[in-house]
Amino acid sequence: MGPSILEVLFEYWPIFLKGMFGTLKYAFIAVFGGTILGTLIAFLQISKHKVLQLLCNIYVNVLRGTPLLVQLYIAYFFIPLAFPALDILGKEGTVLLALILNSSAYVAEIIRGGIYSVDPGQSEAARSLGLSAKHTMTKIILPQAIKNILPALANEYIAMIKETSLAGTLMLYELMYTRIILANKYLSWQPLFIIAGIYLFLTVVLTSLVKQLEKRLRVSD
Repeated sequence: MGPSILEVLFEYWPIFLKGMFGTLKYAFIAVFGGTILGTLIAFLQISKHKVLQLLCNIYVNVLRGTPLLVQLYIAYFFIPLAFPALDILGKEGTVLLALILNSSAYVAEIIRGGIYSVDPGQSEAARSLGLSAKHTMTKIILPQAIKNILPALANEYIAMIKETSLAGTLMLYELMYTRIILANKYLSWQPLFIIAGIYLFLTVVLTSLVKQLEKRLRVSD
């Protein structure tokens, strides 16, 4: 059986702590970059340019419709071969690029859904009062849509925390990668329970914070 779970945790806690911070870092970078790119894609989706709409819809459907692990492997093995200039990104950069692109597809749908959740009558009323399309979006639509967008973005971050576990298969130092490190010390099952406990702790705490955010936003209504 080997040492107990607590014995492994107390002896190797710095390894797990470093892995946890790696997971939080990669998830944050992915969602932050995905939010910037996803916002652009969302606005292109709701624009009047049919070709751009089509291309963005294809982009979103492909990234949402294929497994993240496959996207990570394509980024890791194919991108450096197809685009040698991107070899400068290195292993970590190519994996982060895949995570950002994946997150951007989900964020685009979050933002588009948030905008469409606002009553269309408000947009029509604003335009009838002489507001431009730009001012209608920034002054009327987005302030209301943001209340639906923010909690969904926070949930995307929580989901990405779990999805970054796939990056460990490509030797990025995050939480699941600690299992590979400790496997060299002949510890097979104990790290898995510790890793699962850390993931559970992170998701429970962050989910609780998201619920508090949703309550505050509802009160502000």
